[in-house]
Amino acid sequence: MHAFRMVETQHIAATMRLVDSADEQDLLEQMLEASKPPLPANAIGLHYLLAAPFRYVPQTGSRFRSVNSLGIWYGADDRYCACAEIAYWRQRFLLDSVGLLKQQLSTEHSMYQAHVNGRAISLLSEPWSQAKDRWLHHSDYNETQKLGQLVRDSGVAWIQYGSVRAPGHVCAAVFDPRSLSMVSSDDQFEQWHCHTAYDKVTFSNGRERFDFS
Repeated sequence: MHAFRMVETQHIAATMRLVDSADEQDLLEQMLEASKPPLPANAIGLHYLLAAPFRYVPQTGSRFRSVNSLGIWYGADDRYCACAEIAYWRQRFLLDSVGLLKQQLSTEHSMYQAHVNGRAISLLSEPWSQAKDRWLHHSDYNETQKLGQLVRDSGVAWIQYGSVRAPGHVCAAVFDPRSLSMVSSDDQFEQWHCHTAYDKVTFSNGRERFDFS
């Protein structure tokens, strides 16, 4: 499938505030890159946005990844679904932070498109769809994380599944970076603005606007 993914771009502004010139910013970015964990062998040579999720072992879990497991690349079937997935986590971040609950947060994001290929299972098809209540639970990831570990150990490259945040849409959870190839060129990345409040998250790129509550 072709899948859209959105990443926050504020790191660029963050490093700009710490330096006085473009040369200093380049040097700082090189120092930051050197401090990151090395890429796994099967991600070397990939576009950095495709490879990035696989170099970290996040301390929090996700739908198909348990705590302290290697990262997974998640993508969505269209722009709306990609925004819906990020909107959920932006609002969760705000609601889970007591000091930010009454704040409104503005962030900038880039969206790109990748092609996902390779050996996969689809939770939308039989016999997997018989357990859809387990795969589509709003917040309990126990069963999906068990499945993710089995997939990781089996050599299956990725999982296709129904989006929980945008019902009727489809997402991809990619375990093997070799299954990914970039579709968007660097100058084709779409720039989106996100406004997060306790009761609503809005994404806009100047042409389209999506509201989530």
